[in-house]
Amino acid sequence: MNLGFLYLLGSLLHAVARNTVPSSEFQLHGDYLLGGLFDIHHVSSPLHLDRPEAIDCTSQPLILSSYRSFQVMRFAVEEINNSTSLLPNVSIGYVLFDQCSDRYSFPSILNLISVNGSIEPWGDSQKNLMAVIGSYTSTKSMTVAPLFMMDLVPMVSYSASGSAFSEKKTYPSFLRTVHTNKDVIEIIVRILMNFKWHWVAFLYDDNSFGDDGQELFIRKIQDTDICLAYTKGLDHQTDYPRIFRHIETLRVHVIIVFASEWTAEVLFESAIQQNVTNKVWIATDAWSLNRKIPKTKGIRNVGTVVGVAAPAKTIPGFSDFVHSAKAAALCENAEQETFCNQVFDCSELSAADIIGANPTFSFTVYAAVYSIAHALHNTLQCGAGRCNDNITVYPHMVLAELKKSNFTLLNQTIQFDENGDPNFGFYLIVFWNHNGDVQEVPTSVCSQECPVGYKKIQEGIHKCCFSCEICQNGSFINITEDPYTCVSCTEAEWSTEGSTSCNLRVVEFVAFTDAGAVVIMVAAWAFVGLSLAVSVLFGINYNTPVVRSAGGPMCFLILICLTLSSVSVYFYFGQPTAASCILRFLPFLLFYTVCLACFVVRSFQIVCIFKIAAKLPKLYSWWMKYHGQWLVITVAFAIQALLLLIGYSIDPPKPFNETFWYRDKIVLGCDINLKAASSCVIFLLSLCCLCFIFSYMGKDLPKNYNEAKSITFCLLLLIFTWIAFATVYLLYNGTYIQTLNALAVLSSLYSFLLWYFLPKCVIIIFQPLRNTQQYFQGLIQNYTKTISQ
Repeated sequence: MNLGFLYLLGSLLHAVARNTVPSSEFQLHGDYLLGGLFDIHHVSSPLHLDRPEAIDCTSQPLILSSYRSFQVMRFAVEEINNSTSLLPNVSIGYVLFDQCSDRYSFPSILNLISVNGSIEPWGDSQKNLMAVIGSYTSTKSMTVAPLFMMDLVPMVSYSASGSAFSEKKTYPSFLRTVHTNKDVIEIIVRILMNFKWHWVAFLYDDNSFGDDGQELFIRKIQDTDICLAYTKGLDHQTDYPRIFRHIETLRVHVIIVFASEWTAEVLFESAIQQNVTNKVWIATDAWSLNRKIPKTKGIRNVGTVVGVAAPAKTIPGFSDFVHSAKAAALCENAEQETFCNQVFDCSELSAADIIGANPTFSFTVYAAVYSIAHALHNTLQCGAGRCNDNITVYPHMVLAELKKSNFTLLNQTIQFDENGDPNFGFYLIVFWNHNGDVQEVPTSVCSQECPVGYKKIQEGIHKCCFSCEICQNGSFINITEDPYTCVSCTEAEWSTEGSTSCNLRVVEFVAFTDAGAVVIMVAAWAFVGLSLAVSVLFGINYNTPVVRSAGGPMCFLILICLTLSSVSVYFYFGQPTAASCILRFLPFLLFYTVCLACFVVRSFQIVCIFKIAAKLPKLYSWWMKYHGQWLVITVAFAIQALLLLIGYSIDPPKPFNETFWYRDKIVLGCDINLKAASSCVIFLLSLCCLCFIFSYMGKDLPKNYNEAKSITFCLLLLIFTWIAFATVYLLYNGTYIQTLNALAVLSSLYSFLLWYFLPKCVIIIFQPLRNTQQYFQGLIQNYTKTISQ
């Protein structure tokens, strides 16, 4: 049915065509024909027709740049026909049309593919139509392209940049000499990234061309810092004042205008009327070289225009061609009868007007004509001044050669890729400079970039709108990976507030070679030596009153336990291990308990001898009979051993990395569970308190018999030592807390050795007269008399 309709429509067109008078501008006879579709005029608003009819394009606004492109094609054909190297002895003709509408220009297109007024889809072409140049816009190309695709008639567009035409399944014979929207969008995004314009508006033609550009732009900015603050399609009903109000409300300073030049002209007229100022307008190649907009009154106030444009190549001889054409007065005569939209009254245009029009697509038209001519040249096997006349040329044969194009035109190598897109040419960045003054680069952001070391907190739906928050100590931010998250440093790293990376912590512990460690270990060895010397001295003088009053055999137990306790000192140095952490506390807690138990018993015995024996003889008798002192010492040892076993089974001391107090270093130490170890420490403190109570009770003993006083003094030193260490421990958590701990342990050991055993050694060695039985009995008798009185 559709083919029947086309056949009838073609028959009607044949009746119209019989009265057609060839036009000097729109038609040219030749051996082979080229079709040409140009938007010499443009339908700016929808037409309201009462019946189907072809539109009269001459009644619509003139597009001067399209008329220039129209003349470029005529010039290119004339230049080829005059060439002796390209298509020698072969002439090219053309049939050109003013395709001012994408919906009402079909009669001209149908005339182009009809044969004797009829359309025969399966018949052979008799018009020698080899290819079509056009259309100007993507929308118009889409409407007419299917008519040429069915017979694989090459359609080479000089301006249609829509992405859809790269799909060869749908458009198998479509090629173009203009770069695609994808290329233009990529350059626009690069411009935005270069100037850090992250908050932009995107205005576009509300048609297939603009929709394609918008979709490409949205996809391209997905993985960038660019945010699309506002987007709007433009048509004849667009409320421009409302658009500009939205843009101002959103504080957008950069506006991308992805539209045709006539849409851009209307847009800027409205912007001037609405007093829009200080914006950056990014132009596509469709209007970046427009000659009308820069001359509009008030255009300087709207801001700066930065555009993408192909280099405007000068086509040699074109100016002379235009001048000669005007001089020959070849413009259409109103009395001539011509086919639909092949008429144009150019009497009001001068050669200067045509030459000075927007040259954006002049070279692409020129290249399109020459690419077809070279393809036809190769199809006809031209060479040596002639072509093969015996070859019947069909459009698909020209298409095959067209795809293989490889020739030089105005120092530019013309080639097409597998999608029919150009493999030649490049874009320039153009700047509309009004007065030549140097300007600072404007900004267009929703939120100012965060300072170094700050993370972004997104506000709303746009990633470009955010607040800033500084990264705290122990974290950093890497804006190239994730500008929204402060990443915590590992335990082996540290960072200050607002850092962009972490630093390795310095690992610190007290080494065996440390000066303080060496001094303490030497002192510990000296303690062992002194303890051994005292033991030998006491062993030699075992039966003397001084040794017996000091505790007799108990002295050797005390000295042995003090020596064993000194083992703990060595494990405070070096890198902590599980074993060293256990041995750092176990020997001291266990064996020092025995020492304190001995002094508890010794203090109690002193009090009993001088105070309780006379008043409570039975208690004293029981104590002596059952060896109460050894029983107490044994029980104390067993209790502490049991408590240590339970505590260490629950949670033994283990290596610990101190990272809280110092952010730039790791202090290696041992962690002791206070709950698990509390019972051991409390028991030790209880013995210390009990010992102090008993020894303090004997403070009024004979002046020269100072056993209790010595024990009291030793205990006071012990208490002061650990109070001092606890105070320092609360205030200081550095590396040398281990050294201070070892010093406190050593001080606890030396307090008994120096202030309990050393005075007795002095008496034994230097005061032998005080180490006699008579001397001690005299002291006791005098004290007994004093008490009885």
